[in-house]
Amino acid sequence: MKKMAILLVIIVALLVLMGVLTTMKKEEKSKGNPYGKDKLDPATVNQLDDPNYQNLILPQELEQDLKDNKDVTVYYYSPKNAYSEKTTPVVAPLAEKLGIDLVQYNLLEFEQGWSDYGIKDTPTIVHYKNGKEQERIVGLKEEETFKKWFEDNDIN
Repeated sequence: MKKMAILLVIIVALLVLMGVLTTMKKEEKSKGNPYGKDKLDPATVNQLDDPNYQNLILPQELEQDLKDNKDVTVYYYSPKNAYSEKTTPVVAPLAEKLGIDLVQYNLLEFEQGWSDYGIKDTPTIVHYKNGKEQERIVGLKEEETFKKWFEDNDIN
C-alpha cells in the first residue's frame, strides 16, 4: 500500500511539473510578441511562428489607418475558430501571390473588434477604401472564390 501511494505521488508530481514547464515555455515564447501584450491566449501563442500569421495589425494601427482615410484590407480571424484555421492557409498565401497587403486582426486578443467593425462571424475579410468599408466576404470559401472577390473589388 505504501509503494502505491509513493508511486501515485510521483505520478502526480510529474504531471504538475509537465504542466508548469509547458506554461513556462508558452510564456517565454510570448515575450516580445507583436501584439504588445504581456499575456496571450495559448491559441495565439501557437501561431506566433506560423508564416501565415505574420502580417498583423493592432487595433490602434487600424483605427489610425481608417481615420487617415487609407485603403486597407483586413482579415478578421480567431485562432480558436475552425473556419479561420482552414481559411488562413488559403488566403494568406493567395494575398501574397496577388500582391495584396492583407493585414490580420486577431479577434481573440482584441475582442473590441467584434463590435468596433461589426464582425459577426470569422473569418471575415473587409476592404476599406478611403477609410470606409467598401465590401466584405464572410466564412470559409474556396480559394477561387477569394481570388474572384479580390479581383472583383480591385484589391491590390
